[in-house]
Amino acid sequence: MTQQQLLAANKCYAAIDIGSNAVRLLIKKLKADEKLVNKRLEKVLLLRVPLRLGFDVFSLGEVSDVKAVKLRRLMKAFRQLMKIYEVTDYRACATSAMRDAKNGKSVLKKVLKDTGIRIEVIDGQEEARMIYNNHVECLEDRTGNYIYVDVGGGSTEINLLANGELVQSLSYNIGTVRILSSAVKEGTWEQMKNDLARLTADFQDVNIVGSGGNINKLYRLSEKKDKKRSRLPIEGLKELYDELKPLTPAQRMEQFALKADRADVIVPAAEIFLTIAQVVKAKYIHVPIIGLADGIIDNLYAGNLKETAE
Repeated sequence: MTQQQLLAANKCYAAIDIGSNAVRLLIKKLKADEKLVNKRLEKVLLLRVPLRLGFDVFSLGEVSDVKAVKLRRLMKAFRQLMKIYEVTDYRACATSAMRDAKNGKSVLKKVLKDTGIRIEVIDGQEEARMIYNNHVECLEDRTGNYIYVDVGGGSTEINLLANGELVQSLSYNIGTVRILSSAVKEGTWEQMKNDLARLTADFQDVNIVGSGGNINKLYRLSEKKDKKRSRLPIEGLKELYDELKPLTPAQRMEQFALKADRADVIVPAAEIFLTIAQVVKAKYIHVPIIGLADGIIDNLYAGNLKETAE
């Protein structure tokens, strides 16, 4: 182990992901063990709170006072947890809902004043790039052609990877909470489909790498998943979607043991994945269980290695 790796390994990293449906705190640490240096950072804590900011933003255009207070209280709790776990470096990122909120800047300014936590509002393409880096190393065939798809509450981030190289990153304001709020603008679906058809026209055997809590839950619920390869066949997703779609959220909670904040968004998430699969003619979705928070921490760790090397 190099001195730079040793210094980085003794640090503890945290990521705060403020999404349209849920807010997450992820804390990871890499043990100072030579055998672990080249492996993924070890998860210490993952906390998910369904704050559901998007339901305010996509219907009212802003974060309500009630949700703003809850966000500040949550950030205070996260600050204390980061102290308890002796976090040495963190980054807090807000995505689609906060990008759209008219009062987003004032809400985050109050969070900073009350908690000391500085939250960055990142654009869709940065969000997409941060996440897909984590998935490349998880793929069985790193030289294949993949559409990386992260479905969130407010937006869907897409990366086209061909022969192991990133071709393009795209972001669309199509998300689960946005769909439930009837806030997807006319033409956005067609724009996404047209872009995907154009981008993948010259590539064969394009499949999907899926990210987000919904695709992970759909994968676990499906009886047709390929556990050895962490893959969900599109036909298996379609069958599960056909079962879930006619049910009310309450019925989904009862029959599929879903939480309330998952039971409503899981169907529009499946619709997004199925739409993309149809356009790119994908046969399966690869489902590694990582997301934006993992990408934030991996970037922090990589940056720390670079700093200690200089």
